[in-house]
Amino acid sequence: MTFDEYQKRAQETAISNPDPLMDKTIWAMGVAGEAGEVIEKWKKIVAYHEGIISEEDRKELGKELGDVVWYIAQFAHSLDLSLDEIMQQNLAKLADRKKRGVQKGKGDNR
Repeated sequence: MTFDEYQKRAQETAISNPDPLMDKTIWAMGVAGEAGEVIEKWKKIVAYHEGIISEEDRKELGKELGDVVWYIAQFAHSLDLSLDEIMQQNLAKLADRKKRGVQKGKGDNR
């Protein structure tokens, strides 16, 4: 499955708001909220289980990561952005940073 195929299929499960600004806001906040759930699960693994990831933990993290991807797909769709293009551009940017030795540093445009 390509990212664009996922994006199209994920769109079939979305309930859209008639207000496009509200849709974009909900999708953007969903990315942050679900990412927070990933971090919360990870925090508990580190804090209470000495960083040992059980099979159940791994599955639960996978579910939450899936939710993050779903919200990213919805937000990108609401902005008329292709996930395939986003991923290709991101890899090209990161490869360029690696080539120039600026993977670590400050700022988005390094």
